[in-house]
Amino acid sequence: MTGSVPAPLFHEPGARWRTVAFGPLFCLAALLIEVATGPVVHWFALPVIAVVLAVFAYVMVVAGRRHVSVELTETVLRQGTEELPVADIEAVLAPADPEALDPARWENARTLGELAGVPRKRTAIGLRLRGGTFVRAWAKDDATLRRCLDGLVSGRSR
Repeated sequence: MTGSVPAPLFHEPGARWRTVAFGPLFCLAALLIEVATGPVVHWFALPVIAVVLAVFAYVMVVAGRRHVSVELTETVLRQGTEELPVADIEAVLAPADPEALDPARWENARTLGELAGVPRKRTAIGLRLRGGTFVRAWAKDDATLRRCLDGLVSGRSR
């Protein structure tokens, strides 16, 4: 089988499609409550609000899946839309010490992906690249991504 895509060792989607259904479900619940209890039922307003909420949530989910997703294969680490060949990673650095007075060099390095910094609710992972430059990878489940990256980098150096 030629041209097959390697299976990911680590994957975070960035956003989940079920988020799009939350607004319409709440509007449906409100409509059912109004039908059961009140003399006024908002037959037109609640469906319109449900559609508007679904559209806004759809835009947010698409953006999250594009810009905040993480995938690691044996050859490439993808952070958002940026891809970094695993062969370019020289070392996975120790986690940040929250009690240190001075931050480690990698804590001020460029963040992988097209975002200005580490996305909200994600934790940075320091990487030293070939040539000595530092970058910050990130993930919600940083321990698993760190373990997978460590395995790839240390396995390659043997």
